[in-house]
Amino acid sequence: MSKESNTAIARNDPVLLPDSPRVIYGKNPLVQVICQLRFPPILRIDAEPPAAFQDRIRRDYPLLQEKPVEELIDFPSDIPRNVVNLLRMATKQRSVKAYDFRSEDGNWIVSLTRDFLALTNTNYERWENFRNHLDSPIEALLEVYQPAYFTRIGLRYQDLIQRSKLGLDGRVWGQLLKQHIAGIFCASDLKGTVQEVYSETVLQFPDSSWRSRLRHGLALSPDKEECYLIDSDFFTEEKVDTNHAMEILNCFNRQSGKLFRWCISETLHEAMDPRPIEPAV
Repeated sequence: MSKESNTAIARNDPVLLPDSPRVIYGKNPLVQVICQLRFPPILRIDAEPPAAFQDRIRRDYPLLQEKPVEELIDFPSDIPRNVVNLLRMATKQRSVKAYDFRSEDGNWIVSLTRDFLALTNTNYERWENFRNHLDSPIEALLEVYQPAYFTRIGLRYQDLIQRSKLGLDGRVWGQLLKQHIAGIFCASDLKGTVQEVYSETVLQFPDSSWRSRLRHGLALSPDKEECYLIDSDFFTEEKVDTNHAMEILNCFNRQSGKLFRWCISETLHEAMDPRPIEPAV
């Protein structure tokens, strides 16, 4: 294993947020979970259909859609995100092939391009189930394409808090979110007047290459109800040996529960019907 990948592995989870008991919510606010593994470009994925890859995962992901996607140019991670977005808008980007392999029920999507593998789930229940669905695509990638290493590993959770589904109609966001998240909603003289709020923060884990990009703010549900979105993306951009991806993802999962609990009030926590379960390994 390379020196670079050593720095991305933690024997114990870096301490960023206070511990909280692991739970699953009976009224689950998660709308989408995405895991993405990036690797140096593999031209064979562009040059020929990924038939051997499909054969290895077809039982669980029988539906195939091929589509072009714009290839994102990688910029140094220390460049501010708004500057990166402007540079990408000003730079002509070429299209590359992307393959989406879907489960029959449509809740699971494996995406493959020349430089990343991703798994998206829209009915997340618990980490162990998600991890099991991720095993076969990773194994297929390693067997068929043999990427030298991963250049970025990310795990992203998107929670949409919809008050009507939780029996919280009439509750203001200042009562449902921790004060450091609620911000302006804690100003009683502005009650009912805030129409748009969005915040983006990047947290650096101590003594680690790991980071978390936390986005949160008002959003609309499909039926146009005012909701609150908590979007947390845990990632490392250091070179990682392919054998250690799952170890890092397990740690990211543990951190995601701590971060979500750090964002919400006890009132909201209890309204979602928390059910204690054993810690994930």
